[in-house]
Amino acid sequence: MIYFTADTHFGHQNVIRFCNRPFSSAEEMDEALIENRNSRVRGNDTVYVLGDMFFRSTNVESILRRLRGKKRLIVGNHDSAWLAKGNAANFFASIDKFLEMSDGKRALTLCHYPMLSWKHAQRSYMIHGHIHNDRTADFWSLLVARKNVLNAGTDINGFMPVSFDELNENNFRFKSGETEA
Repeated sequence: MIYFTADTHFGHQNVIRFCNRPFSSAEEMDEALIENRNSRVRGNDTVYVLGDMFFRSTNVESILRRLRGKKRLIVGNHDSAWLAKGNAANFFASIDKFLEMSDGKRALTLCHYPMLSWKHAQRSYMIHGHIHNDRTADFWSLLVARKNVLNAGTDINGFMPVSFDELNENNFRFKSGETEA
């Protein structure tokens, strides 16, 4: 199975307030994210992490060891610091800034940042992170208009990695305003 997630921000106390996450501490958030992931991801599953996996975390390697599945990282704006400190290559099947791929059913373009134009944009999907659950950016109306631009952010995907079908459904609800921002 293939799963997608983004913007977990393990170790980041302030993201709880910034994104109105339902946790009282970074430690509680980290444990919930690990438990949620491991409740559905199995050893042979692949999880594409579309950036900002950690921020100010003091136990990166400990968390990476606990996360099930094959990890593939698409680097985000908060990933440089922790990637420079450890042996990330030991934990990830790949580390890319951008990736064009197929999941066997559809063409996908993966990037931490949402893009409005990409190769084969009319017949493929753009999966991103970065915006968390924010609907206030000046480009929001452009993202809403694009059904094939999907936010993998954990804040709109139940704080867990999701399948493509779940990602698509969660984005429909998020873009239509059915979920809290």
